[in-house]
This record gives sequence, structure tokens and C-alpha cells, in this order.
Amino acid sequence: MVLLISCFILALQTGGWLLLYRRHGKQYEDFKTVRVEGLRLQKMAAPFLYILYKFRIFQKFPLLMFRLQRSVQKLYGMRSSQEKTMLFLAEMAGYFFLLLGGGCLLTLAMGGDASGLMLGLGLGILVPAALVKDLHAKVSKRDQQIIMELPELLGKIMLLVGAGETVQRAIIHCTERKKDQLEHPLYRELTQTIAEWESGYSFQQAFEQLSRRCGIQEVSVFTTAVLLNMRRGGSDFVMALGELSQSLWNKRTAISRTLGEQASSKLVFPMAVILLTVIVLVGAPAFMMMNM
Repeated sequence: MVLLISCFILALQTGGWLLLYRRHGKQYEDFKTVRVEGLRLQKMAAPFLYILYKFRIFQKFPLLMFRLQRSVQKLYGMRSSQEKTMLFLAEMAGYFFLLLGGGCLLTLAMGGDASGLMLGLGLGILVPAALVKDLHAKVSKRDQQIIMELPELLGKIMLLVGAGETVQRAIIHCTERKKDQLEHPLYRELTQTIAEWESGYSFQQAFEQLSRRCGIQEVSVFTTAVLLNMRRGGSDFVMALGELSQSLWNKRTAISRTLGEQASSKLVFPMAVILLTVIVLVGAPAFMMMNM
């Protein structure tokens, strides 16, 4: 019975994927040009994209899709965010497809043992869930990096503005000084913001886009404070940013404390293993001598 089920699933998977790819592969050719870092099954995504659009996943699960798309936007940018989200969902479906098929093949190789099929089904559920968890973990790390760096940026801007520099020039100067750290999410977003206002966007529009791309309350407060107080300049502007900087330093301290606690908790298991190993190494000779 298990052999028949495995053969049926394999035949259904293979035949269904080939049929959908032949019929609808060209319909999703444009998705191959959308670059999403970390996706490995993008070339075989067309049948899964067809199924996702056919069943209107975005309309049926709006809250889950919004959260997923927001995470994708933060990591990979606002441009083509819906297409990137669909590719990420297709990647999850592709892993389920491959792992379930692998479980069926394992069952056939084991002569009908259901454990192979169950293993493939379990991994097919766990791996996509792990992809979503990893995505949210990357977003959380990105947000923490921005919050950790924002107080230092504010301090430099305050010093430059207090010395007579304009706000725009102060931001450009701070970003240029960090050219070796353009992989940092905050300076990557600031570089894009500078490029936008130099290409024709107003300063207000570019800063509003910065707030939208970052999607963090602290950055929204920062951009609002800058836009409200930049015309005042001088001491008023510096004072407004100084109050914001103080609260951000407090948040940075809290995040640093949390990261330290997480690091120490990760050391508990290795330390327990080392302690157990030492106990065995020290206690084994004693027990052996007592038995003699």
C-alpha cells in the first residue's frame, strides 16, 4: 500500500510539474530576471507560481502575506516586492516538492518502508518553515543594526550642523565617511536617499522614502525630526536631534544588553558538554580503580 502511494505521489508530482511548466513556463519568464539573494530553485519556480496565483494566495491570506512581503521589502528593497515575495513562496513550495519526492524515492529504495515517506513529508514542512524563520531573523538583525548605528549618525550630524554645515551636506559627509561600510543597512539606505535627491527628488520626498524603506519607528522619528526642524537650523535643530539621540542611546544600550544575554545563553550548552566530558575523564579512572 505504501509503495503504491509513493509511486502515485511521484507520478503526480513529475507529471504535474512537467505539464504546468510546458503550458505556463513562458508566462512567468519575467520572474527569472528578478534577483533575490539566496533563492536556489528560481529556475523551476514557474509551475509553483502558477499554482500560487491560481489559488490567489495574497487574497486568501492577506495578513500573513503582508508580513512576509514587508520582510522581503526590508531585505531586498521596495522594487518588484510582490514578485520577490511570490518567488520566495515558490521557493518554499519547491523545497516541499523536492523533499516529498525524495521521501517517496527513499520509501521505494527501502522496499515500502513508510518511514522514508514520513521523513520526506516532515522535512518538506520543516524546511519551508525554517526559511520563513530565517527571513524574519535576518530582518530582526537588520533592524537592530540600524538602531545601533543611528545614535552615532545623529551625533555626527549634530556636530556638523552645529559647526555651520547644512543638513544635506552633513548627511552626505557622514555617508561618504562610511564608504567602507556600505553593506551596513543604514548607510546603504542613506546612499540610495542621497542618489534620489540628487536625481531630482526633493529632500522631503527622499526622506519619506527612506522612512518607508527602513520600516522602523526610530527611523521614522528621525526623519520626522529632521524634516520639522531643518529649516530652523543652528541650536534649535541640534537640540531637537539631541533629545532624540538620548532616547536612541538608551535603546542601543537595551539592545546591547539583550544581545549579551543571548550570547551568554548560547554558551550554556557547550559549557555543560565540557563539564560532562571533564566529569567522565576524571571519574572514569576512579570507577575503574574501585572495580579492580
